[in-house]
Amino acid sequence: MNQMSTGPVRKIIHVDMDAFYASVEQRDNPELRGKPLAVGGSAARGVVAAASYEARAFGVHSAMPSVTAKRKCPDLIFVPPRFDVYRAVSQQIREIFAEYTPLIEPLSLDEAYLDVTQNLKGMEVATEIALEIRTKIKQVTGLNASAGISYNKFLAKMASDLNKPNGQAVITPKNGPAFVETLPVKKFHGVGPATAERMRKYGIETGLDLKSKPLAFLQEHFGKAGSYFYGIARGIDERQVKANRIRKSIGAEDTFVEDIDDLQLATAELRPLAEKVWRYCETGGMGARTVTVKIKYSDFTQATRSRTSPFPAADASGILDVASALLATVHPFARPVRLLGITLSSLTNEEGDDDLSRTQLDLGL
Repeated sequence: MNQMSTGPVRKIIHVDMDAFYASVEQRDNPELRGKPLAVGGSAARGVVAAASYEARAFGVHSAMPSVTAKRKCPDLIFVPPRFDVYRAVSQQIREIFAEYTPLIEPLSLDEAYLDVTQNLKGMEVATEIALEIRTKIKQVTGLNASAGISYNKFLAKMASDLNKPNGQAVITPKNGPAFVETLPVKKFHGVGPATAERMRKYGIETGLDLKSKPLAFLQEHFGKAGSYFYGIARGIDERQVKANRIRKSIGAEDTFVEDIDDLQLATAELRPLAEKVWRYCETGGMGARTVTVKIKYSDFTQATRSRTSPFPAADASGILDVASALLATVHPFARPVRLLGITLSSLTNEEGDDDLSRTQLDLGL
């Protein structure tokens, strides 16, 4: 992990559709174009699944409570999601990817990694491949895509955000380590708000700060992720682009700023987790029969409780009801709770096939 791979430099592209759900809605309904739009939720309840760039200008973003979004943008228009349409468009985009490489690793309906080191077109310049792919996506779907090009997955992902929307950027092996040093860790893919806050407590706010910490320190305080953090701080990420991944579970968790010992407060923290995992379930056309709740206490010991039903969960409320009941079984808590998580497993596709032999979403949580 202390040096770059001695093999050939890889050429990785991260393609990310711009405001995908909202852009599809604006494409299909001309009356919505140029207007602040939220997909999902409603003015009274729920959460925003996606926001148009016009809405983002007011500070509206995905996973925001609809009430908050409406307060930030009084003219915000809410439309219900149409996941069958999003999946169909996503399939069109995947078919374009497949013209260039079989090494396609979808992260969700609207983004994917492509390894074009050895590509089907025999093209040598990855930036030209990315531009050609983005042009074809626009021609076929009418939608804009952004792209990041680099020698590993982490930097390709970071690069795709640099010139959004409808742009692309490249981070070369020469520039990668220096780029990481200047970046706030809270912007790192794979570092969520809770991890960023923990890093801040250890004096880690930039890539350079992270680079200054020994591997042993990072492993001690961040567990298995410590080795990953040690590598990316140096511009190193040896993860391969994995085609046709099959997800066996979907999970989300949150570490609290302050420990919780009240059941009602802890149960309230389950709602955004349930909505998050259900949103990805719904996006991928999946169901889940098993709900597992993870409880990590203030002393870092943890417990899990699971329940499997004969039929898949129907919505976020159903997941929340099961998770809340499971959490109640460990109350009174042995110690204050520092983290809660919800994982869905026994995944099924829309036809109820437990095999789920197609690519699933990777939440990156």
